[in-house]
Amino acid sequence: MKKYLSVFRIRLINNIQYRTVTFGAVASNIVWVLLELMMYVALYNSAGHLLPMTFSQIVSYIWVKRIVMNMLAVVAYDGEIYSVINNGAVAYELVRPMDLYGKWYSQAVANRVTSTLITCIPVLLIAIILPEPFGLHFPMSIIQVFAFFISVFLALGLVVAFAMLMFITLFYTIAQRGIKIIVTAVSSFLSGGLIPITFFPKKVFAIVKYLPFSSMQSTPLLIYSGNITGTEILKGIAMQIIWMIILIAIGKVLMNHSIKHVVVQGG
Repeated sequence: MKKYLSVFRIRLINNIQYRTVTFGAVASNIVWVLLELMMYVALYNSAGHLLPMTFSQIVSYIWVKRIVMNMLAVVAYDGEIYSVINNGAVAYELVRPMDLYGKWYSQAVANRVTSTLITCIPVLLIAIILPEPFGLHFPMSIIQVFAFFISVFLALGLVVAFAMLMFITLFYTIAQRGIKIIVTAVSSFLSGGLIPITFFPKKVFAIVKYLPFSSMQSTPLLIYSGNITGTEILKGIAMQIIWMIILIAIGKVLMNHSIKHVVVQGG
């Protein structure tokens, strides 16, 4: 465990150094939130009574989604891992006295946490000081706050577990771009990254809510916004735990199989 924490710390220190990138990320996040809010203002003015969330709930959903977006992105800042696989440097990783799955998992977690830490506070401050009805609304109870943070933590573990499956597929493909495009499109849509999954047709929602994607973003966001409460929160968190265990188990099995058959060209 100490080795994996060291990988996390090193990655954290390296990523925090890029201040210009931080400023650009904060500015772009705020612009996108304002654009989304304007879109929903028009939607709620025309058909607000037909929608499954109140406007205050959707405002909170959008702000929190933007704050934790980098942390809960399947395709994120893992360029170094992609490069290690593509250029054959994975051979050096295999001779090190460290479990490769654990190392990459720790590295991927650090990449997402770092990216979130350097942007979340400025965005959060803007969200708080904005006037009604465009400012961030805080949860109604301590239990809701506690459940939200637990759900975010589990969502991060689940997202990285899914990303690990994507890394493993690169052992069998030449290019990474196609996989990244497909995964980004599917995960963004089915996780509630584009629109809340509660806006889906009822029959579609009944299926999507049991997929691992909904546990990646939708569950913590709906907990924060107050769209799911009580026993539904417990069911959502239980679903996150189940999917995380399943994906990690599958990932470790596939990783062990892949590294036994990996062939590095050149030398």
